[in-house]
Amino acid sequence: MVGLDTAPAALVIDNSSSRGVTSSVLTAARARLGLVALLLVLAAVAWWSTANQMAGMNAGPGTDLGALGWFAGAWVVMMAAMMFPSVAPTVALYARMTRRRGILRPALFTSSYLLVWSAVGVVAYGVFELGRAWFGSHLGWDGGGRWVAAGVLAVAAAYELTPLKNVCLAKCRSPLGFLLGCWRDGRAGALEMGARHAAWCVGCCWALMAALFALGVMSLVWMAVVAALITAEKTLPWRRTVVWGTTVALLTVAALVVVAPHSVPGLVVPGSANSPAGTMQVMR
Repeated sequence: MVGLDTAPAALVIDNSSSRGVTSSVLTAARARLGLVALLLVLAAVAWWSTANQMAGMNAGPGTDLGALGWFAGAWVVMMAAMMFPSVAPTVALYARMTRRRGILRPALFTSSYLLVWSAVGVVAYGVFELGRAWFGSHLGWDGGGRWVAAGVLAVAAAYELTPLKNVCLAKCRSPLGFLLGCWRDGRAGALEMGARHAAWCVGCCWALMAALFALGVMSLVWMAVVAALITAEKTLPWRRTVVWGTTVALLTVAALVVVAPHSVPGLVVPGSANSPAGTMQVMR
């Protein structure tokens, strides 16, 4: 393991000072505005590509995910769209700490980060398909389907307040602390650190991603909502307010899914007039 002395001395500050940490991240972002802008442009392109891929598809809960290859490709683009805005400060700080102006190591860091989320998508696909094979006949929307969706949302809300969520979110909200705590030098180090950061991010966001599946993983509206929640939790200074706000929002939507699903903004209820006819669904 490479010691902390490999990181720039100017960035090794007292981690007890939240102002110092925030200042260092902002300074790094300003110093690497081109890199941050590139990630945001890539996120915008990914949103555009996702919108094209999902045009005309059923955006409701239980939509058929298609073949694994197609879903994996779509999922990678989705993760780039949803995660790049929130991971951009960490990548910018890492780029500054490498003391190099080249793009290779930040690119390796980001690619490794995206690869871990790609693996999560494959696992989610497997879980979804198993549920479809074992319980598909019992998941009609007017039967068990809406209760399953509401239950997933309720679990996501409860996870927001758990110690594990708190620890993972702390890692995501403190790029400097994360980078100094697990610094690895070289290209292999860039790959390892990107994967580690993604692992903490998965621990922080997996429940919100499950909520996205419950509301319609092919829905651009709910993709945008979940992406906004993730970015807010990771970047806004009002951590407790944002977390509690997310919890209340998830519980509210869970209740509405059961008692008044048509009143949930952006929710395409399976079997309704807004649900495209002829599109395969799991919860039908």
